[in-house]
Amino acid sequence: MPLKKYSKILVINPYGIGDVLFTTPLLSNLREFYPQSKIGVVLGSRTRQILEFNGDVDNIYMFDKGLFDKLGFFKGWKYLMKFCRAIREEKYELLIDLSNSSQYGFVEKFFLNVPRRIGFNYKGRGRYLTQTIKLKGFSDKHVVDYYLSLLELLGLAPVKKSLKFPLKQDVIDKVSKYLLSKRIEEKNLLITVVPAGGLSWSEKAAYKQWPQEKYAQLADKLISELKAKVVIAGSELDQDICRNVINLMKSKEVEIVCNFNILEFAALCGRSNLVVCNDGGPLHVAVSENTPTISFFGPVDEKVYGPYPAGDNHIVITKEIKCRPCYQKFRFTECGTKDCLNLITVDEAFSSIKKILHRN
Repeated sequence: MPLKKYSKILVINPYGIGDVLFTTPLLSNLREFYPQSKIGVVLGSRTRQILEFNGDVDNIYMFDKGLFDKLGFFKGWKYLMKFCRAIREEKYELLIDLSNSSQYGFVEKFFLNVPRRIGFNYKGRGRYLTQTIKLKGFSDKHVVDYYLSLLELLGLAPVKKSLKFPLKQDVIDKVSKYLLSKRIEEKNLLITVVPAGGLSWSEKAAYKQWPQEKYAQLADKLISELKAKVVIAGSELDQDICRNVINLMKSKEVEIVCNFNILEFAALCGRSNLVVCNDGGPLHVAVSENTPTISFFGPVDEKVYGPYPAGDNHIVITKEIKCRPCYQKFRFTECGTKDCLNLITVDEAFSSIKKILHRN
């Protein structure tokens, strides 16, 4: 039982798709420990829909950091104060900060008026919080388990829970109707291939991506040898990569989807028999929909940022070379070779796909 009751709890995670999905086991635990409490969440501009239908969340506040930066000092300050006022009026009693940012901590202390504020202290960035766990980086366990460990500051014993991304039936039906229009029926073996991803790494995203020509060769094998229906998927920003993969393929019996929103993409994952992708947000969306996955991990440690929870339905393919993982303590060391991904063969990937499909 909780040592203290909180009627209103605020959780802050302003980052990307994977990070927000990693927050959902924490939210599920909070709902279980505090069933009568009102739980609010502060998110960035790209992730609101992930928690839109999550029953563990009562209020969602979206802070658009990109807009804030563009507005300039006076308009940006006005935008920030309006945002803080909406939260302050709710009179939250407990705040859980997952931002690892002294800037967010400063705003939380001086403008949100939440009396108890807990989070991590990485390089002194937690100095504005009332209670912290010292952090050198995420390294020896999964990010989800780091998030859950904050509940121990409240005297709680967190329980492992799966990622959660609930969808409304109308979204599921819309995607099913779209697939039928492309002659993809429920009886077909449907494999969704996501050759891009890693948006949070911006211009360095390519370091997280398996080569496009290998994705093309793999997709051809899926069609010719497994008689699979293949969808090449990505966001609007990924269109060039997705089209390039299709142009490199021999088979033209393939569909491209780059106009789905995150809800529709989640429904596509849920409808698929398997999702093949890189390390990144799309992987965690597929995991949250209980869809088997094959993922390629290069610079990043899959034990920390991989499928959660790990299990037989999720195979991570890596190359254990000496310099891997080179993303540590929130820093990426560019090697220029990308051997950790380039050395993974199409045959290795295809063998893993057959293995996981056989299990299912």
